[in-house]
Amino acid sequence: MSAFSDPEAVARYAEGPLRLVPGFLDLQRMAGLLLAERAPADARILVLGAGGGLELKAFSERYAGWSFDGVDPSAEMLKLAAQTLGPFAARARLHQGYIDDAPTGPFDGAACLLTLHFIPEDERRRTLSQIHRRLTPGARLVVAHHSFPQGAHKATWLKRYAAFAVSSGVPAPDAERAIRAIDEQLPTLSPERDTALLEEAGFSDVELFYAGFSFRGWVATA
Repeated sequence: MSAFSDPEAVARYAEGPLRLVPGFLDLQRMAGLLLAERAPADARILVLGAGGGLELKAFSERYAGWSFDGVDPSAEMLKLAAQTLGPFAARARLHQGYIDDAPTGPFDGAACLLTLHFIPEDERRRTLSQIHRRLTPGARLVVAHHSFPQGAHKATWLKRYAAFAVSSGVPAPDAERAIRAIDEQLPTLSPERDTALLEEAGFSDVELFYAGFSFRGWVATA
């Protein structure tokens, strides 16, 4: 989305997840714990959609031996990630692009938070398959993004997202514009379809670990 190339919007990025994603800080903490179930103390972790650096920093603070490859298409967001990492920056290699621009690994775990809802279904399946190819057998993938019932129930879940945003201090007109943009621009899927895509990409033991209004999160095993 164009906002990720706008320097002013990028500078405000960190405010968004805290206000818009229920339990965002706990989501990051849970993602790290799930990766750590299988990752060694000196793990190499792939983070897709790493712009902003929020999860890179959260993982770096809790897991001193981990190193990271972060991938994001936005140069501005990667600049912000480097700033956000601060003293942890030496442990992360940042790559501009998409999954095909990521190193081949092998990685001991991967995370993709608040990213897959931007990717159309066929490309999402391919992206997940490419993540799978880069993971060691038995490694964990953690994903979380907009995923809610489609069809007749879609409007209800978008209204709930807007209501949460307003309760977090977002002006109501801004929240309404946000749900219109999600409805018109994001290729969101149902939770059932998201689960199926992980399985089609080669992952097993796909488990839901997080649900917050319009957001869902899964852990899966390569």
